[in-house]
Amino acid sequence: MFTGIIQAVGHISNLVETSGGDARVTVAAGGLDLFEAKLGDSIACNGVCLTVVEKTAGSFSVDVSAETFSCTIGFAPGDKINLEMAMRLSDRLGGHLVSGHVDGVGEVLHFAPVAAGEESSWRLDIRAPGSMARYLASKGSVAVNGVSLTVNTVRGTDFSINLIPHTLEQTMLKSLRAGSKVNLEADMLARYADRLMNYVHEQDKD
Repeated sequence: MFTGIIQAVGHISNLVETSGGDARVTVAAGGLDLFEAKLGDSIACNGVCLTVVEKTAGSFSVDVSAETFSCTIGFAPGDKINLEMAMRLSDRLGGHLVSGHVDGVGEVLHFAPVAAGEESSWRLDIRAPGSMARYLASKGSVAVNGVSLTVNTVRGTDFSINLIPHTLEQTMLKSLRAGSKVNLEADMLARYADRLMNYVHEQDKD
């Protein structure tokens, strides 16, 4: 489980295809402190929960399945990625509960500063897959490439977010542009609420 508060930006230093579309991916961890990381621990890489299978002082390797590649934006050598270690039960929940299970891939429609000047926030407009629309709500939470963010407005499958300069500085979201693909994860509370409402409706029909 994660919080969506990014701890470092790393990059993909190596990718070796194994079999059946799977790959072993090595991540240069950047400023992420790997001292406490152990084999078998989980690290969110651009919002994808992956298991550490090898580790050095400044890097770690994970095995990525063909299924993961098929339902996320994937990984390629040189890609910069957001990194977050799994949370402890004693940690502050600064963002929202993020499972690291990507719900779908969205497309950036617009990304630009709201006003002139370095201190301006930026508006990010994203088109989500149709299956995710029911989970998006104004002032609700969504994870974009693993970053916990607040939804400002929703129109159909399109939603808007404001990013403050600190978030842009601390994550790789600053590299986005119109047409970029992003990993999206809905707020799990919205997912469970949707399931509960559907279950009640199903029971009423019986």
